[in-house]
Amino acid sequence: MPARHPIRWLMTDERQGEGLWRALARLPRGAGVVFRHHETPFFERRILFERIRKIARRRGLVLVRAGDLPMRGEAGVHGRRGRAAVTWPGHDRREAIAGVRAGARVVFVSPVFATRSHPGAPTLGPVRAAAVARGLPVTSIALGGMDERRWRLRLRAMGFDGFAAIDAWDGGGREAGADRRVD
Repeated sequence: MPARHPIRWLMTDERQGEGLWRALARLPRGAGVVFRHHETPFFERRILFERIRKIARRRGLVLVRAGDLPMRGEAGVHGRRGRAAVTWPGHDRREAIAGVRAGARVVFVSPVFATRSHPGAPTLGPVRAAAVARGLPVTSIALGGMDERRWRLRLRAMGFDGFAAIDAWDGGGREAGADRRVD
């Protein structure tokens, strides 16, 4: 496994509402959070980020942000080139390799399974997702319809270092629509 980076991640977004706070409370110490509230107005976004930053610091969570607006206290950036790139999306092999070349230390391979974040979007399925991640010299994280059980029983053996989720962390179980098998 590559250098030690979080293997459990929470991806935030607006649809979480108050479930965001339950999700943050359920994350294990040392987990990661990708702050993605893209649709939230700037001022509210900064306030929300600051509140999450305080929780992350207190709980030992790694906090990175997606988007162009720098935030005080972030550990890095999701999907941007340059020295601050910590995490990167990998929807196919080419994009995953681009992340490695850009200096990312964690690649999120997605969507592995159906997810509420992108309803109706095509999925990779476990076999194709594993092919995207295979041999990457960075931490590979499965994203899309994921939960702890699905990662342990199906994807860990396929080479994934961990998983990221939204709904799985707020106490509601795996993401809606994720029960459909797409191999």
